[in-house]
Amino acid sequence: MARREKAELLIPASSLEVLKIAVIFGADAVYIGGEAFGLRANAKNFSKEDMIQGIAFAHERGVKVYVTANILAHNGDLEGARAYFTELKEVKPDALIISDPGMFMIAKEVCPEIEIHISTQANNCNYQTYLFWHQLGAQRVVSARELSLEEIREIRERIPEDLEIETFIHGAMCISYSGRCLLSNYFTGRDANQGACTHPCRWKYAVVEEKRPGEYLPVYENDRGTYIFNSKDLCMIEHIPAICEAGIDSLKIEGRMKTALYVATVARTYRKALDDYYESEETYRGNMEWYKSEIGKCTYRQFTTGFFFGKPTNETQIYDNNTYVNEYIYLGIAEEVREDGLVRTTQRNKFCVGDTIEIMKPNGDNVLVTVDGMYDADMNPVESCPHSKQLIYLKLSTLPEQYDLLRVHNEKN
Repeated sequence: MARREKAELLIPASSLEVLKIAVIFGADAVYIGGEAFGLRANAKNFSKEDMIQGIAFAHERGVKVYVTANILAHNGDLEGARAYFTELKEVKPDALIISDPGMFMIAKEVCPEIEIHISTQANNCNYQTYLFWHQLGAQRVVSARELSLEEIREIRERIPEDLEIETFIHGAMCISYSGRCLLSNYFTGRDANQGACTHPCRWKYAVVEEKRPGEYLPVYENDRGTYIFNSKDLCMIEHIPAICEAGIDSLKIEGRMKTALYVATVARTYRKALDDYYESEETYRGNMEWYKSEIGKCTYRQFTTGFFFGKPTNETQIYDNNTYVNEYIYLGIAEEVREDGLVRTTQRNKFCVGDTIEIMKPNGDNVLVTVDGMYDADMNPVESCPHSKQLIYLKLSTLPEQYDLLRVHNEKN
């Protein structure tokens, strides 16, 4: 199999709705989780029926779908995994993302026609590991997040052309080695390696001196305290040429628990950056301010380049808070644009008649519009939509298209 000419843009999706947004806003492939055996047990995840619908929607538009089954399995998981893979054989995703060798062997036995991609959870740090998985039949290996671009270049030089490299280029970073964290299990009994992480690395901590047990000594850096494990988010939007030239085949965005607004923002921004780069590096450099402006409109915790250019320092941590930067508020998706000019949406945050909001379009345009009218599910006029996930119909000063996103600038930010 020849190397792909252009790197794949791989986008996460937490639900069928978000999968559709990922596809419409520029994904080449989408990765999702089923209702079992993935490392995001708290994500909404996909039922079998949603998975079938999502794969059909993506395939109709030339987009691939990969399904995660990347837990570190215990004995009691294996028979369930066999049944799950038998079900996925009928669903026909384009690949399975697996980290555990036992799960790998079951998947190979049950559905050998489906590609297997090796998860970052398997700690893939060197070319011999890549060769090991290739000999077993894997088509792709996801690099450990601890690798530099120089290390990835060397791996590319030492592995077969038909073995693909997938690498995370944007999203939340874990303080533990390739996500193998024990804190969640220790504090709450919820195992990160079984998909139930409570993200204790974002919590606030104090110090206890050995001879004074029970006496908690706060470590102040400002009046908000210190968050000693809290990492910045990865962002490589300014380094697309270096990423592509390293020989990476698939550029992966983290965020299988994020909103449609986050997914649309990162998908659209990286899609344009990639397309511009493949047109010419001059075009890519010329649009850099737009990329940086747009990527900053999704929820994030400050940005870092992670391990790509060397080992991280104290500058890659956030010690003074555990809050996100949140420049825009997600209002909903244009689910249907009716012939009478009304737009159906399910609201995600309250807004009112008379508000100026923004239509976010897949082509990169952001269109300011006024909410001229609002109606509830029974078509009664209302002045606002205060109830979470309330079905409403909008009259806007400019019509969106189906799957456009509605958002508003966060004045409190």
